[in-house]
Amino acid sequence: MTDTTRPVLDIRNLRVEYPLANGNTLVAVKDIDLMIRPGEIHALVGESGAGKTTVGNALMGLLQAPGKIAAGSIVIAGKEINLRTGRTEGIVPGRDVGAIFQDPMTSLNPLFTVESQLCEGMLTHLKLSSREAKARALDLMKAVGIPEPERRLGSYPHQLSGGQRQRVVIATALACNPQLIVADEPTTALDVSVQAQILKLIRDLADERGVGVLLVTHNMGVVAEIADRVTIMQNGAVVESGSTREVLTAPKAPYARTLIGAVPPIDVRLERLPVPSEETQVALDARASVRRKNAKSETGNRDDMVLSVRDLAVEYGARSLFRKASVFKAVKGVSFDVRRGEIFGLVGESGCGKTTVANTIAGLVTQSGGSINFQGTALGGRREKSVRQSLQMVFQDPYSALNPRLRINAAIAEPILFYKLASSADEARQDAKTLLEAVGLPADAGTRFAHAFSGGQRQRIAIARALGPRPSLLICDEPTSALDVSVQAQLLNLLKDLRDLAGLSMLFISHDLAVIRQMCDRVAVMKAGEIVELADTETLFTAPKHEYTRELLRLAPSVERILGRELASA
Repeated sequence: MTDTTRPVLDIRNLRVEYPLANGNTLVAVKDIDLMIRPGEIHALVGESGAGKTTVGNALMGLLQAPGKIAAGSIVIAGKEINLRTGRTEGIVPGRDVGAIFQDPMTSLNPLFTVESQLCEGMLTHLKLSSREAKARALDLMKAVGIPEPERRLGSYPHQLSGGQRQRVVIATALACNPQLIVADEPTTALDVSVQAQILKLIRDLADERGVGVLLVTHNMGVVAEIADRVTIMQNGAVVESGSTREVLTAPKAPYARTLIGAVPPIDVRLERLPVPSEETQVALDARASVRRKNAKSETGNRDDMVLSVRDLAVEYGARSLFRKASVFKAVKGVSFDVRRGEIFGLVGESGCGKTTVANTIAGLVTQSGGSINFQGTALGGRREKSVRQSLQMVFQDPYSALNPRLRINAAIAEPILFYKLASSADEARQDAKTLLEAVGLPADAGTRFAHAFSGGQRQRIAIARALGPRPSLLICDEPTSALDVSVQAQLLNLLKDLRDLAGLSMLFISHDLAVIRQMCDRVAVMKAGEIVELADTETLFTAPKHEYTRELLRLAPSVERILGRELASA
């Protein structure tokens, strides 16, 4: 029976430091207190780089050298972590503490099947037989909403979509019935329908089994949906903590009010998302420069078709000498247009074909049928240099999109020099500096490598790199999924600026329906490889025709909807 009086996690005066090469010390976490009782979900919220993930890594014993716990205490289920080693006897990661990390590809071993990775912990810690472990693995796959779970058990991570991989990671974290789960952005890669399943599953685990959950997230809708308490961090320190309703409806700290105010609403479209901190002269000057450079490529008017897709089909087939080919139809007869200066949205469940459509347009996947016309040119299998320059892509996973061996300045300057958009390397580096400032990073960030940044900061860098070649069409595949709400608001405002002032067109893919409403002029809803509804954004959100669209809107987490719009009147 669970002891409800003893916390599953008790952090007191925790201080985490990173010694720097110049002799100084970076204090990543500054003397924070945090307690989680059995059955409680405690959300840890803040901007990218605020120290949220560092707290989770500290209690998991995963701090990277030379990082160290300099002071304070961490007690898990009554057992204290040794500050010198970062570990404690009797607490076993995976059995007592489960982890759900932000990037599923780095959590899963590419050499082993899903079944092997799900069963490993159960065979070791629960001493189940192979048959029992497989049966439990199948139940977990069903519980987290993975389609065709029997077939997916034999799949490798690369054969799953981003959302499906994250669901496998969640299933792995639940496999051994841990007392505490550290969930670092657990629903970042999930569409709203699967997100709703996962949030209900986490809530049920807390309510029925007494599991304590430390939920690290930037999604305020998710916080409002399931969290009991909220702690808001800034620059490594706690600025506000309390019950979820209290903090979200009546935040006291100025930073908390700013952060919550930046959450994009789903029930109304704003011309510009409120971000008071963005109106600095440096950011304005940087944006003005980016606008001027992109404006050079502006031609025509808003009615011109930049992209025309007709009856697009993509099939994946497995051929064998001994059996008939198995064909999977990922995209089936998809048609849509993107006009100059338009932001066209694609939404739908994970695995519905959104990213496949984007990758096919970019030339990364070969189409099986249909046609793609870009700026008057029919695109075949090979993309000409001019097409590649004019058609840039921002990928969902920023870390795999950046070369880990290049400093950030060099990574951003590389395409600028390749397409001869700068007369010298110095001019390209200056352009890189301007782009970094435009996406909210200091210019000196360019001297570092990609691994030195948080997930959200890396995504900002990826966006800056995609803007470097001055494209006419930007394909954005979940570009803000790794960003906190304040930085997300800055980037969405920036992308709108580029659309309005430079005629930049975008194909915008997201499972965040609030972001889609704020960004897109028209939206196509995909399900099982097909477009089931296509309409202008306001019509789609206020009068959806298809039942699937109505279901997506119903399931979308919203602070205003969940808390009865108390936040707006606070």
